[in-house]
Amino acid sequence: MYERGLQALQRRDFAAAADALRNVIARYPDERELLERARLYLKVCERELEPREQAPRTADDWVYAATVALNSADEPAALHHLTRALEANPRHDHAHYMMAVATARRGDAERSFEHLRQAVALNPENRSLARQDPELESLRLLSGFADALETPPAAAAAVDRSSGSPAKVRKARR
Repeated sequence: MYERGLQALQRRDFAAAADALRNVIARYPDERELLERARLYLKVCERELEPREQAPRTADDWVYAATVALNSADEPAALHHLTRALEANPRHDHAHYMMAVATARRGDAERSFEHLRQAVALNPENRSLARQDPELESLRLLSGFADALETPPAAAAAVDRSSGSPAKVRKARR
């Protein structure tokens, strides 16, 4: 039974391997050495059988992944995810806002102000959010904070997602 479990494990048939190893554990409780090895291989099988999260694909997915990373105090991962979100959509106001938070946590005030200006320009509601966000407390006393919040709304021109440059916008005729 143990050998069948190992053979299934080698074939990467983790479900069959796990079943065989569970049988070994149940049938031979007094075989200490066998139990230790069976439990070890069973953990490998169970780890491989766990469902895995899909990789982020959209800017919103990347921002969500960044939020999870920030909540886990993993700023490097959050910065990576936010960079990917902004590559996918340079006008994603929440990605800019979260980048302001992540860079503020790292003590990079200038970069934080840059992203805060973008977030406010793209969505003026971010202005009031920034005034109350405890994550931005370290920036509030700095002169650039008030300037970033006074950023006027961005032009309504769309941004070409592939190049990040402004796209031509046609006015609708009535």
